[in-house]
Amino acid sequence: MKWTDIHDIAIELCDTHEEVDPLTVNFVDLRNWVMALPGFDDDPDRCGEKILEAIQAAWIEERE
Repeated sequence: MKWTDIHDIAIELCDTHEEVDPLTVNFVDLRNWVMALPGFDDDPDRCGEKILEAIQAAWIEERE
């Protein structure tokens, strides 16, 4: 997975962190959690605030 695989990342986060409300996650933790996902293989420097916002929004949508 790469940073641009927003929906795949959201699904994995939903499965990995079922008990977490994505609205309460700060971007530092979110970034670390994404990088820790199995199959994630991308440059940490390619991630910015816009990508993290998109991941968080997709995660919220996935939970609903």
